[in-house]
Amino acid sequence: MDLNLRGKVYIVTGGSKGIGEGISRAIAAEGGIVVVATRSEGAVTTDFIAELKAGGTDAYAIFGDLQEVENCKKVIDATVKKYGRIDGIVNNAGVNDGAGLESGPEAFRKSINLNLFHYYDLVHYALPYLKESKGSIVNVSSKVALTGQGGTSGYAASKGAQLGLTREWAAELLPYSIRVNAVLPAEVMTPLYRKWLDSAFENPAKKEAEIIKKIPFEHRMTTKEEMANMVAFLLSDKSSHTTGQFMSVDGGYLHLDRSLT
Repeated sequence: MDLNLRGKVYIVTGGSKGIGEGISRAIAAEGGIVVVATRSEGAVTTDFIAELKAGGTDAYAIFGDLQEVENCKKVIDATVKKYGRIDGIVNNAGVNDGAGLESGPEAFRKSINLNLFHYYDLVHYALPYLKESKGSIVNVSSKVALTGQGGTSGYAASKGAQLGLTREWAAELLPYSIRVNAVLPAEVMTPLYRKWLDSAFENPAKKEAEIIKKIPFEHRMTTKEEMANMVAFLLSDKSSHTTGQFMSVDGGYLHLDRSLT
Protein backbone atom coordinates (compact mmCIF):
# COMPACT_ATOMS: atom_id res chain seq x y z
CA MET A 1 0.00 0.00 0.00
CA ASP A 2 1.28 3.44 -0.95
CA LEU A 3 0.83 5.63 2.13
CA ASN A 4 1.41 8.83 0.16
CA LEU A 5 4.35 9.91 2.33
CA ARG A 6 6.71 10.50 -0.58
CA GLY A 7 8.48 13.84 -0.40
CA LYS A 8 6.82 14.79 2.87
CA VAL A 9 8.88 15.78 5.91
CA TYR A 10 8.58 14.00 9.26
CA ILE A 11 10.47 14.72 12.46
CA VAL A 12 11.13 11.65 14.61
CA THR A 13 12.59 12.26 18.06
CA GLY A 14 14.98 9.55 19.21
CA GLY A 15 14.73 8.37 15.63
CA SER A 16 18.04 6.52 15.28
CA LYS A 17 17.60 3.81 17.92
CA GLY A 18 15.02 1.28 19.06
CA ILE A 19 11.39 1.98 18.16
CA GLY A 20 12.40 5.36 16.75
CA GLU A 21 14.78 3.70 14.31
CA GLY A 22 11.99 1.43 13.15
CA ILE A 23 9.72 4.44 12.62
CA SER A 24 12.39 6.29 10.65
CA ARG A 25 12.92 3.26 8.43
CA ALA A 26 9.18 2.84 7.81
CA ILE A 27 8.81 6.47 6.77
CA ALA A 28 11.86 6.27 4.51
CA ALA A 29 10.57 3.05 2.92
CA GLU A 30 7.48 5.02 1.87
CA GLY A 31 9.61 7.76 0.35
CA GLY A 32 9.20 10.20 3.22
CA ILE A 33 11.96 12.55 4.34
CA VAL A 34 13.11 11.75 7.87
CA VAL A 35 14.50 14.34 10.26
CA VAL A 36 15.99 12.56 13.26
CA ALA A 37 16.09 14.71 16.39
CA THR A 38 18.45 13.11 18.89
CA ARG A 39 21.10 13.74 21.49
CA SER A 40 22.99 10.65 20.30
CA GLU A 41 25.85 12.16 18.34
CA GLY A 42 28.32 9.73 16.83
CA ALA A 43 28.70 6.95 14.33
CA VAL A 44 25.43 5.19 15.18
CA THR A 45 23.37 8.16 14.07
CA THR A 46 25.55 9.39 11.21
CA ASP A 47 25.82 5.90 9.74
CA PHE A 48 22.06 5.47 10.06
CA ILE A 49 21.39 8.71 8.20
CA ALA A 50 23.82 7.67 5.48
CA GLU A 51 22.04 4.32 5.18
CA LEU A 52 18.66 5.99 4.74
CA LYS A 53 20.05 8.28 2.08
CA ALA A 54 21.63 5.33 0.27
CA GLY A 55 18.16 3.82 0.11
CA GLY A 56 17.00 6.67 -2.09
CA THR A 57 15.30 9.09 0.28
CA ASP A 58 16.62 12.19 2.01
CA ALA A 59 17.35 12.17 5.73
CA TYR A 60 18.83 14.60 8.19
CA ALA A 61 19.97 14.52 11.81
CA ILE A 62 19.69 17.41 14.26
CA PHE A 63 21.61 16.94 17.49
CA GLY A 64 20.72 18.30 20.89
CA ASP A 65 19.17 17.38 24.21
CA LEU A 66 15.42 17.97 23.87
CA GLN A 67 15.17 18.61 27.59
CA GLU A 68 16.40 22.09 26.63
CA VAL A 69 13.57 24.17 25.16
CA GLU A 70 15.91 25.97 22.78
CA ASN A 71 16.92 22.66 21.23
CA CYS A 72 13.28 21.89 20.46
CA LYS A 73 12.99 25.24 18.71
CA LYS A 74 16.26 24.53 16.88
CA VAL A 75 14.85 21.27 15.51
CA ILE A 76 11.87 23.06 14.01
CA ASP A 77 13.84 26.03 12.68
CA ALA A 78 16.50 23.81 11.10
CA THR A 79 13.93 21.52 9.49
CA VAL A 80 12.01 24.41 7.95
CA LYS A 81 15.23 26.08 6.78
CA LYS A 82 16.34 22.89 5.01
CA TYR A 83 13.03 21.58 3.66
CA GLY A 84 10.55 24.45 3.88
CA ARG A 85 7.82 22.35 5.45
CA ILE A 86 6.82 19.94 8.21
CA ASP A 87 4.20 17.27 7.55
CA GLY A 88 4.33 15.36 10.81
CA ILE A 89 5.86 14.98 14.24
CA VAL A 90 6.59 11.67 15.94
CA ASN A 91 7.24 12.28 19.63
CA ASN A 92 9.17 9.21 20.66
CA ALA A 93 12.29 10.11 22.68
CA GLY A 94 12.35 9.08 26.33
CA VAL A 95 13.44 6.39 28.74
CA ASN A 96 12.01 4.45 31.65
CA ASP A 97 14.43 5.79 34.23
CA GLY A 98 13.01 4.09 37.32
CA ALA A 99 12.20 7.26 39.25
CA GLY A 100 9.82 5.74 41.81
CA LEU A 101 8.21 7.02 44.99
CA GLU A 102 11.33 6.36 47.02
CA SER A 103 13.54 8.25 44.56
CA GLY A 104 12.37 11.62 45.80
CA PRO A 105 10.98 14.87 44.37
CA GLU A 106 14.12 15.87 42.46
CA ALA A 107 14.32 12.54 40.63
CA PHE A 108 10.61 12.72 39.83
CA ARG A 109 10.94 16.19 38.32
CA LYS A 110 13.97 15.15 36.30
CA SER A 111 12.01 12.19 34.94
CA ILE A 112 9.13 14.41 33.85
CA ASN A 113 11.58 16.75 32.14
CA LEU A 114 13.24 13.82 30.40
CA ASN A 115 10.06 12.18 29.15
CA LEU A 116 7.28 14.75 28.81
CA PHE A 117 8.02 18.42 28.26
CA HIS A 118 9.68 18.07 24.86
CA TYR A 119 6.50 16.47 23.49
CA TYR A 120 4.74 19.77 24.09
CA ASP A 121 7.65 22.03 23.18
CA LEU A 122 8.29 20.46 19.78
CA VAL A 123 4.64 20.59 18.73
CA HIS A 124 4.31 24.16 20.00
CA TYR A 125 7.10 25.37 17.72
CA ALA A 126 5.98 23.20 14.80
CA LEU A 127 2.35 24.25 14.94
CA PRO A 128 2.39 27.02 12.28
CA TYR A 129 3.91 24.60 9.77
CA LEU A 130 1.59 21.73 10.69
CA LYS A 131 -1.34 24.08 10.08
CA GLU A 132 0.01 24.80 6.60
CA SER A 133 0.42 21.12 5.74
CA LYS A 134 -2.59 19.81 7.68
CA GLY A 135 -0.07 17.49 9.20
CA SER A 136 -0.25 14.64 11.66
CA ILE A 137 1.15 14.05 15.15
CA VAL A 138 1.86 10.67 16.73
CA ASN A 139 2.82 10.44 20.39
CA VAL A 140 4.60 7.27 21.46
CA SER A 141 3.29 6.52 24.95
CA SER A 142 3.38 3.18 26.80
CA LYS A 143 1.14 0.55 28.30
CA VAL A 144 2.58 1.74 31.63
CA ALA A 145 0.30 4.79 31.28
CA LEU A 146 -2.71 2.50 31.71
CA THR A 147 -1.39 -0.40 33.77
CA GLY A 148 1.28 1.05 36.03
CA GLN A 149 4.44 -0.95 36.61
CA GLY A 150 5.82 -0.12 40.03
CA GLY A 151 8.95 1.85 40.82
CA THR A 152 8.66 4.27 37.93
CA SER A 153 6.42 7.18 38.95
CA GLY A 154 8.06 9.74 36.68
CA TYR A 155 7.83 7.61 33.55
CA ALA A 156 4.26 6.50 34.28
CA ALA A 157 3.14 10.08 34.94
CA SER A 158 4.80 11.26 31.73
CA LYS A 159 3.24 8.51 29.64
CA GLY A 160 -0.19 9.19 31.11
CA ALA A 161 0.21 12.88 30.40
CA GLN A 162 1.13 12.08 26.80
CA LEU A 163 -2.23 10.37 26.40
CA GLY A 164 -3.95 13.40 27.91
CA LEU A 165 -2.14 15.67 25.46
CA THR A 166 -3.12 13.41 22.57
CA ARG A 167 -6.83 13.86 23.27
CA GLU A 168 -6.43 17.56 24.11
CA TRP A 169 -4.50 18.34 20.94
CA ALA A 170 -6.87 16.26 18.82
CA ALA A 171 -9.70 18.48 20.09
CA GLU A 172 -7.80 21.77 19.84
CA LEU A 173 -6.50 21.12 16.34
CA LEU A 174 -9.77 19.99 14.73
CA PRO A 175 -10.25 23.35 12.96
CA TYR A 176 -6.91 22.88 11.19
CA SER A 177 -7.45 19.26 10.08
CA ILE A 178 -4.41 18.18 12.10
CA ARG A 179 -4.81 14.65 13.40
CA VAL A 180 -3.26 13.53 16.68
CA ASN A 181 -2.97 9.91 17.82
CA ALA A 182 -0.92 7.83 20.23
CA VAL A 183 0.63 4.39 20.05
CA LEU A 184 1.17 2.30 23.18
CA PRO A 185 3.95 -0.27 23.00
CA ALA A 186 4.04 -2.95 25.66
CA GLU A 187 6.88 -5.45 25.31
CA VAL A 188 9.18 -4.50 22.41
CA MET A 189 12.75 -5.75 22.23
CA THR A 190 14.97 -2.70 21.84
CA PRO A 191 18.58 -2.09 22.92
CA LEU A 192 17.30 -0.36 26.07
CA TYR A 193 14.98 -3.26 26.84
CA ARG A 194 17.83 -5.71 26.31
CA LYS A 195 20.04 -3.67 28.62
CA TRP A 196 17.34 -3.69 31.30
CA LEU A 197 16.94 -7.47 31.11
CA ASP A 198 20.68 -8.10 31.21
CA SER A 199 21.39 -5.71 34.08
CA ALA A 200 18.35 -6.18 36.33
CA PHE A 201 18.10 -9.97 36.51
CA GLU A 202 20.48 -12.79 37.39
CA ASN A 203 18.86 -14.94 34.72
CA PRO A 204 17.78 -12.63 31.87
CA ALA A 205 16.70 -15.51 29.63
CA LYS A 206 14.35 -16.83 32.31
CA LYS A 207 12.83 -13.39 32.86
CA GLU A 208 12.41 -12.87 29.13
CA ALA A 209 10.61 -16.22 28.83
CA GLU A 210 8.28 -15.24 31.68
CA ILE A 211 7.40 -11.98 29.93
CA ILE A 212 6.84 -13.60 26.55
CA LYS A 213 4.56 -16.21 28.08
CA LYS A 214 2.19 -13.42 29.14
CA ILE A 215 1.80 -11.99 25.62
CA PRO A 216 -1.38 -13.61 24.24
CA PHE A 217 -0.79 -13.38 20.48
CA GLU A 218 1.80 -15.96 19.40
CA HIS A 219 3.61 -15.61 22.74
CA ARG A 220 6.24 -13.29 21.34
CA MET A 221 7.32 -9.70 21.73
CA THR A 222 6.13 -7.00 19.39
CA THR A 223 8.79 -6.00 16.87
CA LYS A 224 9.85 -2.42 16.34
CA GLU A 225 8.78 -2.86 12.71
CA GLU A 226 5.24 -3.64 13.82
CA MET A 227 5.22 -0.51 15.97
CA ALA A 228 6.63 1.51 13.09
CA ASN A 229 4.05 0.29 10.60
CA MET A 230 1.26 1.57 12.82
CA VAL A 231 2.96 4.93 13.21
CA ALA A 232 3.46 5.27 9.45
CA PHE A 233 -0.20 4.47 8.89
CA LEU A 234 -1.31 7.08 11.44
CA LEU A 235 0.93 9.69 9.81
CA SER A 236 -0.54 8.96 6.41
CA ASP A 237 -3.76 10.11 4.80
CA LYS A 238 -4.84 6.46 4.72
CA SER A 239 -5.92 7.13 8.32
CA SER A 240 -7.52 10.43 7.33
CA HIS A 241 -10.51 10.15 9.70
CA THR A 242 -8.63 8.80 12.70
CA THR A 243 -7.78 11.23 15.50
CA GLY A 244 -7.60 11.21 19.28
CA GLN A 245 -7.03 7.45 19.36
CA PHE A 246 -4.80 5.27 21.53
CA MET A 247 -3.50 2.35 19.46
CA SER A 248 -2.12 -0.63 21.38
CA VAL A 249 0.29 -2.60 19.22
CA ASP A 250 1.04 -5.34 21.71
CA GLY A 251 -0.28 -8.75 20.70
CA GLY A 252 -3.27 -8.33 23.01
CA TYR A 253 -1.12 -7.79 26.10
CA LEU A 254 -3.14 -4.89 27.46
CA HIS A 255 -6.74 -5.73 26.63
CA LEU A 256 -7.25 -9.47 26.41
CA ASP A 257 -8.44 -11.54 29.34
CA ARG A 258 -5.64 -12.56 31.71
CA SER A 259 -7.02 -16.10 31.76
CA LEU A 260 -5.46 -16.46 28.30
CA THR A 261 -2.01 -16.24 29.81
